[in-house]
Amino acid sequence: MIWCGLCLGRRSASSITCGCLRLCFLFVFFRTAPKPHHGTVQPFSDEDASIETLSHCSSFSDATSVADEGGEASEDAAQEDFQYKLKGFIDSTVDKSAKTRQGALDGLKTAMATRILYEFISERRMTITDSIERCLKKGKGDEQRAAASLACLLCIQLGSGIESEEVFKTLKPIFKNILADGSANIQARQAVATSLGLCTLVAEDDIWDVHATMECFENLFTRSYARADGTCPSINPQTSQLHTNALLSWALLLTICTANQLKDILHLSKLQRLLESDDVNMRIAAGETIALLFELARDMDPEFEFDDWDDLCDKLNALATDCNKHRAKTDKRKQRSVFRDVLKAVEEGDFQSETIRFGTERMTIDSWVRKRTYDAFREFVGSGMNYHLQANEFIRDVFELGPPMLVDSATMKAMKISRFERHLHNSAAFKARTKARSKFRDKRVDVGEF
Repeated sequence: MIWCGLCLGRRSASSITCGCLRLCFLFVFFRTAPKPHHGTVQPFSDEDASIETLSHCSSFSDATSVADEGGEASEDAAQEDFQYKLKGFIDSTVDKSAKTRQGALDGLKTAMATRILYEFISERRMTITDSIERCLKKGKGDEQRAAASLACLLCIQLGSGIESEEVFKTLKPIFKNILADGSANIQARQAVATSLGLCTLVAEDDIWDVHATMECFENLFTRSYARADGTCPSINPQTSQLHTNALLSWALLLTICTANQLKDILHLSKLQRLLESDDVNMRIAAGETIALLFELARDMDPEFEFDDWDDLCDKLNALATDCNKHRAKTDKRKQRSVFRDVLKAVEEGDFQSETIRFGTERMTIDSWVRKRTYDAFREFVGSGMNYHLQANEFIRDVFELGPPMLVDSATMKAMKISRFERHLHNSAAFKARTKARSKFRDKRVDVGEF
């Protein structure tokens, strides 16, 4: 009898048919056989290895051939897929479902904010305009907001010309009706107040129509003026935001007014009443608008003088050093930062310049006019602002950047700095920013009475 090591059973020695015994012999053989060197281990047979090698080589060669020979074809295919999606969005703007229409409008907004689509949009300009008009008239709330923003992006894509003028000519009456309708959705009115201002800047060809639009804005934000006794009107936050948007759009259109119109508009004494508003955003918008008006007035007349100079400077200084405990810390911090710059602009005619980098170029924001214009475009384009500064001919013309620069990929790659250099630059910038901010940080000393 033999003890079987695999099945742990006793088997007869003459029982050759025992499967376990044969497995035992195989097990002993492979345990005692010499082991090959690790470098010669073959997980597959020669045939399998050759097939595996051929498959890898063929896939590599296919990828290389696509990169070398079919790069343009793949880009064309991607472009076709992108345009197919855009066509689907345009078709969905007339869907019965409000949610579907909302998604289509948002999809078109994202595409126009991040790419230049002039040729595609020009061919479908009237279709998109009709969809925006329908959504503004029949939609509600968020749908109207999205449609108003899309109208503005459409004008930015088309630029200043006949095409955008025709779009705006169709949508302007609807914008003004919604803006003046007190029963309309407040969020829709807020969006329209912002979109109407920028669309007028881009597409309006008559300066007197610009002045009429400014009067529509003025009819709104003047309702936030403080009363003669110094008390502020009771306005809810949503309505206050509407008035703030109207004021910012009014200030944007100031930048394209003629000298004669500016002389009629310069009523700084009235705008001072907005500095007493309970809404921090309204106070900041009023301060920046006052700084803008002073800049425009001094451009027309270097000897410009304001009658209530001392009173205005006292108010601006109080807001720049505001320490009221009933206001939120973040609001006070933002307010003090803005009004320090506004006070310098009013007293010294100074402006804290800012440099915007995009691609291989730089643009300096060196005036309140330029800042108001840049902020207006950035509100709609968002993260795609740098791309539009590089490629959008209309926006480049607004900021006097000249025609778009064509830089090949090899040049862009050569101009990129290393990761270590970027780390050193960011560290130095962080230290400099910390030192600069420490000068303006509040130096508070606890004083107690014992």
